Amino acid sequence: MRPLDLILLVDDDDTTNYVNKRTLQRTNAAHEIKVFTNGEQALTYIKNSVCGTDGTALNPCPDLIFLDIKMPIMDGFEFLEAYKTLGLSKTAPTTIMMLTSSASFYDLKKLETYEEVKRHFSKPLADHDVKEIIKDYFPANAD
Repeated sequence: MRPLDLILLVDDDDTTNYVNKRTLQRTNAAHEIKVFTNGEQALTYIKNSVCGTDGTALNPCPDLIFLDIKMPIMDGFEFLEAYKTLGLSKTAPTTIMMLTSSASFYDLKKLETYEEVKRHFSKPLADHDVKEIIKDYFPANAD
């Protein structure tokens, strides 16, 4: 498996971020993994990346985002709305996966309304989850 360039982990729980980052490192999923503790931080990063709409290229565009649903300041759904409003879903070549510790029926139904979200996973990520994501969504890296 060839690593992606950049993965963003967006979750307010430090322990979950630690475990997920270790899993991504162990599976050699990316050259770089950035961690943000709320959607607002991640959105600011993306707006200042080459995938942002304002033309500034301070940061590389992430290949993959793991986004928690429930976070303070800006939760996963608020992030997705802002992402769409800014037009990033059309300009950013980024795959988004949702992470949740309690997938309520309401949240899962709501996730279906976002074409940007490819799948949801329960926390924490497992090695086989990462390998499956790379195989299904980044086949050129799965060799």
